[in-house]
Parts: sequence; C-alpha cells; structure tokens
Amino acid sequence: MDVGRVRATAEQVGQPVNVAVVDSGGNLVAHIRMDRAWIGSVDIAVNKAFTARAFDLPTADLADNAQPGGQFYGIDGSNHGRVMIFAGGVPLRAGDEIVGAVGVSGGSGDQDRDIAEAAAAAL
Repeated sequence: MDVGRVRATAEQVGQPVNVAVVDSGGNLVAHIRMDRAWIGSVDIAVNKAFTARAFDLPTADLADNAQPGGQFYGIDGSNHGRVMIFAGGVPLRAGDEIVGAVGVSGGSGDQDRDIAEAAAAAL
C-alpha cells in the first residue's frame, strides 16, 4: 500500500485520520495515526478494517442494512462489539481475491470512505 498516497488524500480533504490494515484473517498488520488525528479513532479504524474483512464488504454498505428494520439491525453488537457500521472500512482485493481490508477513522463518514477507497486503490 502506498502510504504516501493515503496521507496525501487525507491531507487533501483536510482531515487527519487513523488508517488500519488487516490481513485476510482480520489481524492487524499496520496502523498509521496522522498528527492531530483523534486518539479515540484508533480502535474505530482497526474495527472498521476488521468489519470490512469479516463481512467482505464496505462498512457503509453494512450500515445501510443495519438500521432499525433492516436485515442486519443489531449486527454492531456482534463479534464482541467489534463490528463498526460507520463508513470507512473497505475490503482489499488482489484480482478477485480479498486479501485484507483497510479502515479509516477521524473524519466524516464521507471523508473516511474516500480515504479508505484511495488506500484500497493504492494497493
């Protein structure tokens, strides 16, 4: 992953963030905390990456179905509370294979999603 590209995207949107990467087993393999990024977002970034890999879909897509009345309502209480239904988690693919995921936290949902997508594209 091109860390410089991820950092440049975060700087472009004007938001310092935490970026976490997990492998295909959902295990943390890398974390970057930009200067002034919220400390409270560290765990959120890690858990967004875990969630994107655990369910092999962007966390924003899971969020759409996790609202009251949705088919996955309450899913955020599963996996010992690790499931994040905020935008910013994206699976990482090598061809058709999912090889891990990235999670970004510290900005708005749209900012986190955009930075995560840039990170996935930089793989």
